[in-house]
Amino acid sequence: MASRADRTYLGQWWWTVDRMLLVAIGAVMVSGLVLLMAGGPPVAERLGLSTFHFVNRQVAFLVPALLVMAAASFLSPRYVRRVSLVIYLVSMLLVFAALQFGPEVKGAHRWLQFGPVTIQPSEFVKPAFVVLAAWAFSEGSRKDAPGTMLAILILPATIIPLVMQPDFGQTMLITTVWAVLFFIAGLHLAWMLALGCIGAAGLAVAYALVPHVRSRVERFLDKSSGDTFQVDTALESFYQGGWFGKGPGEGTVKRILPDAHTDFIFAVTGEELGVIACMALALLFLAVVLRGLVLARRIDDPFCSYASVGLVTLFGVQAGINMGVNVHLLPAKGMTLPFISYGGSSLLSLALGMGFLVALTRRRPSAGLAGRLAPLHGNHA
Repeated sequence: MASRADRTYLGQWWWTVDRMLLVAIGAVMVSGLVLLMAGGPPVAERLGLSTFHFVNRQVAFLVPALLVMAAASFLSPRYVRRVSLVIYLVSMLLVFAALQFGPEVKGAHRWLQFGPVTIQPSEFVKPAFVVLAAWAFSEGSRKDAPGTMLAILILPATIIPLVMQPDFGQTMLITTVWAVLFFIAGLHLAWMLALGCIGAAGLAVAYALVPHVRSRVERFLDKSSGDTFQVDTALESFYQGGWFGKGPGEGTVKRILPDAHTDFIFAVTGEELGVIACMALALLFLAVVLRGLVLARRIDDPFCSYASVGLVTLFGVQAGINMGVNVHLLPAKGMTLPFISYGGSSLLSLALGMGFLVALTRRRPSAGLAGRLAPLHGNHA
């Protein structure tokens, strides 16, 4: 254990990070491995793979994810912005590459294949986009700064390629977080109303012109309008599990539940561990979000505050969408449950976002250490 007198980078990191936030994030990550051991084996067996294929791969992804999170947490706000800009540009190029060269999966071009490795570039766009939008909004508060216009332009520049894939789940998630940043930046209510109308019009156009979107909405509103096997099976998982669940490994509905290791792992949790365990998991996500918001409120620097709010909003809204789909409160969207669902791109992206959050919410050095730590905590681009 490092002492407060420790002047090494590791010692300085340990005494400036928020350990409650680290514990909450770590608890979610550990829960993910435990729950994947329930949801992964049935899918692996259906595909003719080894029983713990997805669990073993998730562990393999978790190691670099922890390294990414740790490395990102050491960054100063200045370097968080710079790294985010590089990641955003590279990821957007890969999004366009996926549109042209990516394999078609369920009617979408969202992935790129590099030998045995498949990546989803849009996952890495999300944390980088949040940081850059927060940066632009914070700069917009200064006179004669073009930040607000840049913050407005970055949204269509990001979501139009995602709509083309199509990936409406990620589009809605990014737009929601952007709207939250817009609101906390204190911009005029008229802008909010205008943008809300544009968003509603966009949803109406998507419903009218995109059969995939229309089908999901109609099946959500009227089960008789199409195949609702996934959602019906997910709800049956919760009914079978009751309050306390059937017990680890005792689930039966999960054996026929599509995407039990990814989009519907929350339903597997309900069957095997019960509704109470699902509520506990939801509270764990809430703990990360609330702790992040508390820390963001204490930060004086607008950029760090906005970016922290944006990152925890991204984390919380994504979790809320996944759980809402599982209990049929929202139409199916193909959204992973953060750190719980199987997926290397999702895991690495979330680790990057949480690493940025830890970095931005670190306590700034006292006056005695300010000179020594200036390169580590610089606030200017």
